[in-house]
Amino acid sequence: MSENDNFDHLQPESEEEWLSKTDVKKQMHALQDLGAKLTKLNKEQLDKLSLDDRLRSAIDEFHRIKSNGAQKRHLQFIGKLLRTEDSEEIEQAIGLFEAGHQAHTQAFHKLERWRDRLIGEGNSALQAYVAEHKNADIQHLRQLIRNAQKEQKLEKPPAAARKLFKYLREVDGV
Repeated sequence: MSENDNFDHLQPESEEEWLSKTDVKKQMHALQDLGAKLTKLNKEQLDKLSLDDRLRSAIDEFHRIKSNGAQKRHLQFIGKLLRTEDSEEIEQAIGLFEAGHQAHTQAFHKLERWRDRLIGEGNSALQAYVAEHKNADIQHLRQLIRNAQKEQKLEKPPAAARKLFKYLREVDGV
């Protein structure tokens, strides 16, 4: 019998059984961060996730807490509840929500750029827009652009520019 045979029973059978204290803390912080992301989702998004009832009520309770310290402690509790959940599935769902939100934001930014070009560049931008958007009403667009330009010249609040943006959204289907 060798010296190492006496200590074989002390070695973990697999790497997964043994985690350092640092690794455990990292996992707990990751779950707390995931819990913080969950608290930022709206009701409809939370309904789409298959969450345990206790976790769902803890997330709802988080929104009623006003004290910062109490919110921190409650996030720790949510992180503890997340230990029993499939965190990868939840992270994927949150990623999809964020990707959808990002795509929506990009579409709005594109429309804002079109609005600014139409007001600033006039007819050349209008021709480019109509070439891209065949279903746009040119007469109505010209009127909206004229009103927005007049408004800008007189330094009035951008009500006409908002109407132009709203029409661009309708044409784009956003």
